[in-house]
Amino acid sequence: MSSKLGIKDLTSIEDLTTEQVWKIFRLAENIKLETFAGKQHHFLEGQTLGMLFQKPSTRTRISFEVGMTQLGGHAIYLGWNDVQLGRGETVPDFARVVSRYLDGIMARVFTHEHITQLAEASRVPVINGLSDLLHPCQGLTDLFTMWEKLGPLDGKKLAFVGDGDNNVTHSLLNACAKLGVDITVGCPKGFEPRNEFVSHASEAVDVTITNDPDEAVAGADAIYTDVWVSMGKDEER
Repeated sequence: MSSKLGIKDLTSIEDLTTEQVWKIFRLAENIKLETFAGKQHHFLEGQTLGMLFQKPSTRTRISFEVGMTQLGGHAIYLGWNDVQLGRGETVPDFARVVSRYLDGIMARVFTHEHITQLAEASRVPVINGLSDLLHPCQGLTDLFTMWEKLGPLDGKKLAFVGDGDNNVTHSLLNACAKLGVDITVGCPKGFEPRNEFVSHASEAVDVTITNDPDEAVAGADAIYTDVWVSMGKDEER
């Protein structure tokens, strides 16, 4: 699963340049159209993706598994407690062992540190399928959908309404900054996105944080709604 984009891992959208994001979008657009037309693809023929799940997910598992199949490869589901991680093996040791068998690793975990540990120790590409801090595949997919539906993204406005201090919001801020999309986040007081992501995105696009959902969606080209209680934060309900 060597990358033609010149990167090894996708732990964050910040791993990508704007040019690389557009290459991904255009490739995805072509593959999507050709797949609907009945064309089969063999880009990943003979290659295997290990899918490590500490956090369960219906859509993440299905999308990665189907995606590997449609590209001619194979995916293996690895539950956190089904491998040696559930018996005390360290994440770096796990990465070193399984990367001798696999061509890539996708991980959906609670702690972002586990993603960075996997990437540092693995010989093969590591994809962040979700961590407590970032959800890059989701952010890229959402901006891809905006591009499909709205055309050129430069100067468009995205409104996010929900828990601002979560992985999706942080990755949307990263993605909007890469692609010139202004973003307003409407969230409850005390649940604002982390300042590091807001400050970084503000260097490239207009970012507004508000506790008023009506203000957030005013003038938006797209509205993104999310749960008020993020997964793993039930005590904040």
